[in-house]
Amino acid sequence: MKILVTGGTGYIGSHTVVELQQQGFNVIIVDNLSNSSADVADRIARITGIKPELHVFDLCDAAKTEDLFVKNNDIKAVIHFAASKSVGESVKNPLKYYRNNLLSTVNLLESMVAHDVRYMAFSSSCTVYGQPEKLPVTEQTPLMKAESPYGNTKKIMEDIIFDTVIAHGINAISLRYFNPIGAHESALIGEAPSEIPDNLVPYLTQTAIGLRPFLRVWGNDYDTPDGTPVRDYIHVEDLAKAHVIALQRLLNGKQKENYETFNLGAGNGYSVMEVIKSFEKVSGLKLNYQVMPRRPGDIVRIWADPSYANLELGWKAEKSLDDMMRSAWEWEKSLRKSGIKR
Repeated sequence: MKILVTGGTGYIGSHTVVELQQQGFNVIIVDNLSNSSADVADRIARITGIKPELHVFDLCDAAKTEDLFVKNNDIKAVIHFAASKSVGESVKNPLKYYRNNLLSTVNLLESMVAHDVRYMAFSSSCTVYGQPEKLPVTEQTPLMKAESPYGNTKKIMEDIIFDTVIAHGINAISLRYFNPIGAHESALIGEAPSEIPDNLVPYLTQTAIGLRPFLRVWGNDYDTPDGTPVRDYIHVEDLAKAHVIALQRLLNGKQKENYETFNLGAGNGYSVMEVIKSFEKVSGLKLNYQVMPRRPGDIVRIWADPSYANLELGWKAEKSLDDMMRSAWEWEKSLRKSGIKR
């Protein structure tokens, strides 16, 4: 069974490809390598013994997207990760995000409809909830105004997929994940931004290893216990497993509706300072950080109620915050030893 994974050399995508291959799926990756590298496919092969087929192009190119489906007429389902994903960058350059994230999704869905590919698992985001009035967040929590263009694109992408499900009879699941961190236990794949990281943990580990002079903590005057923003952190391997379970739910006809949404989180909120303390504990290092003014687009606090995903998918986040930070640090050290350039 052939599964197309868009953005499959990226952070979450690569971990999901590993899980898919270990479950016996035949994987094709499409990635424009804007925030990853082709050698990720080789590292996946070192983990699984199978090198996934990699096609390097941009899904915003409708002709190339269509050609992929023409040449691979046995694609059974799609897991859609491909998107620009930096909150901060999206605030500074919103048109890039609307063009890339929305156009690529439209092109992908058009080819799916044209070639009768009927199943999609979509990697959405908790950013669709904006700053919720009530916590924890359930799937019934009202979607507030997005705090960033990135978050808004995820909401619009969900709308586009939902409307396509209604109009063309495909089946889809949107997985609203919270904050993925950590790396594969092999330390062969992990988060490796091609530019200065926008996310907390890769910036933190790069600071610890000496690539950055200090970690920027964006604000310490929020209405939280220690003044720093609170997030629900989930290990990327737990998240990857959830995507494969969702795909199996689609393929096995277990959906209750043709379009479903699930929150993927650990169900706990941790502040930025708690993440720093966890890293210092597992690494034995003292981290150099400086408090900066608040960053536009950031919300104050959010964490999930994952009970619906626990019940319906039979899935639960298993790894602790210390597990996440330990694996992220092992990955950072592995990168340093391997000489991979960012």
